[in-house]
Amino acid sequence: MRVGLVDVDGHNWPNLCLMKISAWHRKKGDFVEWWQPGGRYDVVYKSRVFTDMYSKDKYVIRNADKIICGGTGYGLENRLKEEVENICPDYSIYPQFAGVAYGFLTRGCPRGCGFCIVSGKEGRHSCKAADLSEFWQGQREIKLLDANLLACPEHKELLEQLAESGAWVDFTQGLDIRLITSENVELLNKIKCKMLHFAWDNPKEDLTVYFKRFKELSRIKDKRRLSVYVLCNYNSTLEEDLYRIETLRDMGFSPYVMIYNKPEAPPVIRQLQRWVNNKRIFNVVQSFADYKTSLKKSG
Repeated sequence: MRVGLVDVDGHNWPNLCLMKISAWHRKKGDFVEWWQPGGRYDVVYKSRVFTDMYSKDKYVIRNADKIICGGTGYGLENRLKEEVENICPDYSIYPQFAGVAYGFLTRGCPRGCGFCIVSGKEGRHSCKAADLSEFWQGQREIKLLDANLLACPEHKELLEQLAESGAWVDFTQGLDIRLITSENVELLNKIKCKMLHFAWDNPKEDLTVYFKRFKELSRIKDKRRLSVYVLCNYNSTLEEDLYRIETLRDMGFSPYVMIYNKPEAPPVIRQLQRWVNNKRIFNVVQSFADYKTSLKKSG
């Protein structure tokens, strides 16, 4: 078979589904390449993670006998077959990301947050999906895509695997600060991490006690290595956003603003994001009010 691949979101981040599809077809002896309009294909796979709000499908394909569209950007119905899901990804199709392994050790999350698709896609339980060896081939860096690794009953075993790898580990989706214990922090202390990510999404939930507990247990004291996603423009007021941001900074963490439905977010939320996420500004201009004043003067 002749197989074409289309990464609808672009090539700024590797598409894990396409890497697995490529590995599966090549294992069967099929020819696989990025789709070209001048070629002819038995099947073309189009995959995207993001919806129309952020990623437009502008690809019109007329040179394939079959076109398969998948990924959360198209919906939750079209899933990989089990033998494809469990195969080691074909990292060769993204040479620009050589030296980095991507994958899931767990699937699912018990939180069921309204802004997140994970519970609908993967379920309300965090379950072990793979051992590290299933997608890590000795790369110097590992990027985990797990929604809530610490909620998995086997998470200590998985953290031990990460520590034993000796690779740099990035928990890209963040760790659940509410599930921090002395035991799993001890394991996190053994893992090579340039930065740990957490999240404080719900302004109605006070997480300060958990963040303080982590600071007491962790060996990481540099706030530049402790990032916390702060979701704004989703059931929160500007005052609630500022409280989380300022509280995190006071506790020694580095807040990072994520905007829900950014295309329709009010200008003040966009200003808030620029103030917080530009650390050269955030570390010098101590209040959002002062930042807005500086904007008016420069404008």
